[in-house]
Amino acid sequence: MNHLKPSGRPVANERHPLSTRTYRVATTAIEQCWLLVSKCLQYRIPSALVYGESRLGKTYAIEYLRMLIHRELPCVPTFHVQAEYKVSRSEGAFFSSLLRAVRHPQPDAGRNAYKRKALHDRLLAVAESQGGTTIVLFCDEAQRYSLHEYEWLRDVHDELAQSGVRLTTFLFRQERLCEQRARFQEFGDTQIVKRFMAETLRFRGVCSALDAATCLRSYDEHEYPIGSDWSFTRYYLPYAFEAGLRLEQRAHLVWSAFARAHEHAALAGRVEMPMEYFSRAVEAVLLDGLTRDALDFELSKQRWAEVVRHSGYVASEQAVERNARGLGH
Repeated sequence: MNHLKPSGRPVANERHPLSTRTYRVATTAIEQCWLLVSKCLQYRIPSALVYGESRLGKTYAIEYLRMLIHRELPCVPTFHVQAEYKVSRSEGAFFSSLLRAVRHPQPDAGRNAYKRKALHDRLLAVAESQGGTTIVLFCDEAQRYSLHEYEWLRDVHDELAQSGVRLTTFLFRQERLCEQRARFQEFGDTQIVKRFMAETLRFRGVCSALDAATCLRSYDEHEYPIGSDWSFTRYYLPYAFEAGLRLEQRAHLVWSAFARAHEHAALAGRVEMPMEYFSRAVEAVLLDGLTRDALDFELSKQRWAEVVRHSGYVASEQAVERNARGLGH
């Protein structure tokens, strides 16, 4: 290890990704998603569906997975489309949304047939420029898609396949998977189920001390800038890090703090932390290092309880429960 004093930090604090909240860390759920993505790409499975509660970090996961694909499979371009809520369904609006996602310069120009062709041509051009034959599309909030939109998406898959390009689509959506899948099957739309809903994965939050350790290990190991030997933990707690402090080894403390907060607030169900609140707590203890770092710095049970209390976790879960009971306002 390169033994540098705190004054030798490689970048200013205000430019560090933790300070700007522009970083990504691995979670157990994201690791499971990556296994699914890898399987689909390896075995040419055209689509898979990831479902879970809205607040657990699926959008965060999409960006992390895109980063992994870019790093591990640089010839595979990825795009992220946000399914839009609309009272009525429009083929033109659907294709305009996809054209915006693939950064077409004129997503709203022309009639429906023109938009279909523009999307097809744009994706072919992207695949050719990358020197590959595979494109990955992540669709967020996919519970908003109707049967017609799934049919149009299937057409996109088929038309690209005829041109030698394989589109792999990952649908991220809220819990109501079984209801929609059963409805499609009931009305004979099994081709949609087979194409888009055969491979499924339940997306979860941080559910155990082991999950917490997986997340904390990223702070201990992820370097910024890459290759600098300055992990996030070392950057904010350089003396303590030098003395052997690792966040991963404190996973039981942060997990216990969230579990106690959950129990004291009498929240329903088991503890399942959204990444947003978990990361807030971790960021708070790391930022402590800017003023409190020392060789004997320690993260106490009381400090974890304090940052969890201020993370917003309990208030958010209470709001979810009120809304579920119809008492949101």
